[in-house]
Amino acid sequence: MIKIYTSPSCSSCRKVKQWFDEQQIPYEEHNIFSASLSEAELKEILYKSENGTDDIISTRSKVIKEKNIDVNDLTMSELVQFIKDNPSVLKRPIMVDTNRIQVGYNSEEIMTFIPRERRAQMEAELMMGVHQQNEDTEICLDDDCPTK
Repeated sequence: MIKIYTSPSCSSCRKVKQWFDEQQIPYEEHNIFSASLSEAELKEILYKSENGTDDIISTRSKVIKEKNIDVNDLTMSELVQFIKDNPSVLKRPIMVDTNRIQVGYNSEEIMTFIPRERRAQMEAELMMGVHQQNEDTEICLDDDCPTK
């Protein structure tokens, strides 16, 4: 099951949820402000992120600036506790499934969450449409084309 970490005031979070609803892909929403992330959830997010904290932590956040925190100087347990105490430092939304993570809304990258079978079906339908369009369009490549 896909888990989406959100905050209520985030417009990108609303876009992501709307996209999953439109695609009829089930997900579990986790509001990071109403329920603290567990240590296991945070470690999973960090493990799956390609660039570690750079992918998930907003270094422009008020808390980081005020406290002059360099997350790269924190131990793993300090980092986990810091995020639990200050969930606003997380970039949002964060979507996680068994294989991947995506941070933020990207209309192309989010397509990877469409189940493989449905993606294959969509590609086949697209190719059928292109094939049908080519059949309906006469293209002459020969020099002796009668339409010249």
